[in-house]
Amino acid sequence: MAGKAAKSIVKTVGEFQYPWKEKLVKYKDELSKGVWGYWELGAWKPLGISARRRARLRKEVLLAEQDWPYDPARKEMRTKRKGHKVDRIAAEKRANTAELMKKMPDMLLDYKKRRWAKKMKEEDAKD
Repeated sequence: MAGKAAKSIVKTVGEFQYPWKEKLVKYKDELSKGVWGYWELGAWKPLGISARRRARLRKEVLLAEQDWPYDPARKEMRTKRKGHKVDRIAAEKRANTAELMKKMPDMLLDYKKRRWAKKMKEEDAKD
């Protein structure tokens, strides 16, 4: 008998949770108006439910693996980098210089060929 009573107490305690379903039905209209409040006839009106209670209700709904459609859309993340622009540009310049140095022997060879061709052309013009 004592075992049955203990099981029933555990069952009632385990089943009791924050009554989020009733609260969700009660505050459905308020929650759909926004997170902090809304403008009505040119005046700001706060929500009928406090932020703490709204957060608790949201937490209970999400813990019950239900959908919570009342969150506002997320903004795009910042793309601006922190730090000094000079440091970023210097790193890019060093990388570019390293790439150009790999091409340097070919560039010098092309330069020497152009100079030699120009010199030959000038000598032919003198003759």
